[in-house]
Amino acid sequence: MPGRFGRLAAVRSGLPQVRPQPAARSAQGIPVNTAPPRALPQRLRLYLPCAAGVEPLLLDEAARLLPGAPLRSGRGGVGVVADAAGLMALNLGSRLAQRVLIEVATGPYRDEADLYALAHRIDWPHWITPQHTLRVDVSARASRLRSLNFAALRIKDAVCDRMRAQCGARPSVDTRAPDLPLVLHLAAERATLYVDSSGEPLFKRGWREDTGDAPLKETLAAAMLAAAGWDGTPGGGGALLDPCCGSGTIAIEAAQIACGIAPGLKRRFAFERLLPFAAAPQRALLQRLRSAAQARIHPPAVPIFASDLSFRMVDFARRNAQRAGVGHAIEFHGGDALERPAPTLPPTLPGTLLLNPPYGQRVDAGGRAARPSAEDRGLPRDWFQQLAAHWKRAFTQHPAGWTAWVLSPEPKLPGTMRLKATRRVPLWNGPIECRLFRFDLVAGAFRDERAGSADPGPGHPGGAAP
Repeated sequence: MPGRFGRLAAVRSGLPQVRPQPAARSAQGIPVNTAPPRALPQRLRLYLPCAAGVEPLLLDEAARLLPGAPLRSGRGGVGVVADAAGLMALNLGSRLAQRVLIEVATGPYRDEADLYALAHRIDWPHWITPQHTLRVDVSARASRLRSLNFAALRIKDAVCDRMRAQCGARPSVDTRAPDLPLVLHLAAERATLYVDSSGEPLFKRGWREDTGDAPLKETLAAAMLAAAGWDGTPGGGGALLDPCCGSGTIAIEAAQIACGIAPGLKRRFAFERLLPFAAAPQRALLQRLRSAAQARIHPPAVPIFASDLSFRMVDFARRNAQRAGVGHAIEFHGGDALERPAPTLPPTLPGTLLLNPPYGQRVDAGGRAARPSAEDRGLPRDWFQQLAAHWKRAFTQHPAGWTAWVLSPEPKLPGTMRLKATRRVPLWNGPIECRLFRFDLVAGAFRDERAGSADPGPGHPGGAAP
């Protein structure tokens, strides 16, 4: 989320600094930079920003992707020290990080002149050429500067001035698809400058074309699956059903996990256009990592089901699943969640219901809460009561059991559903604070109407666990 970068910064620069050398000149007398791209340091300080509440899940994921790497979790993200291979592995394999940022400079600041000096000391010709483009994004927390736009402008000026001094020309600005995306984070007294190695945010997996009014981000779907402990194996949640699938995000993310498909396999990254990664050894390394990821793809070990009341959305979801390479791994149906029968499963295979029902708020393209459309209005209270009654009839007879996880901003949802919540996981859907509620679908979890609709709450007999 904005304003959460940079808490883990601790060194002054991610690349060694050099004194500018006299530039060679072209036949036309224009100075040119003839230095070969500098090799990347063996230890890159990386920062992985994530949505609030996802930090412990991301810490576990980073530990799996980079065994033995130094890790540190902080507010809004995870810091890690890794080499170029680790940076590539995180971009290819992280389902929870929003981006992979390379720290290139950090230091105290009082005004925009200090920010200019911070950026100007970086040897930018070893990152880009004048033919490359750049963009500067700024996030701040407790900064005393009056204009973040002016701070971004001074960083841009510093990069361009350094490039002009060493290369005789400066790069252009591209606000849509820059070759060098920079992120400046401003704390109260300290500034940290990052190169964004991902480019487009990592929730853009490269397969989505068809969406509804309020598509769930892939990173949030992955966080829901991780919080539920669902890993695509018989012992890790078993079969999965999303009865409110929309454009299919949860089911597709689950199917890719079940099939071992790396989330970044179908997309490109900004670091591929930067000089330190342009050398043949780095290109070969990325190709080896992509090939290894491709070789790890396998058939799913558990079935995945998805349905929606809107047949239009089911059609969207099917097309998205085909583009994501998991059309074969998901069984789609149209139909009302209040009537969806429990799938037939082997008696020893458990099942997981995971859903993000409409709740009257949605997130627009800029990450802001937006006014809901007529098609995206929140569901009435009695709908959730009917859903719980349907679950009691259809999902409590399976020998291995079903567990339901529901994402909602309504803290009293368990009371509304007359169900005992055994866990509440705080998660943010953009700016909307939510809880992922767990309900164990066994006969004793359902309270009849005479028990009242109020959730007794944590610490009460039958209440929710914290």
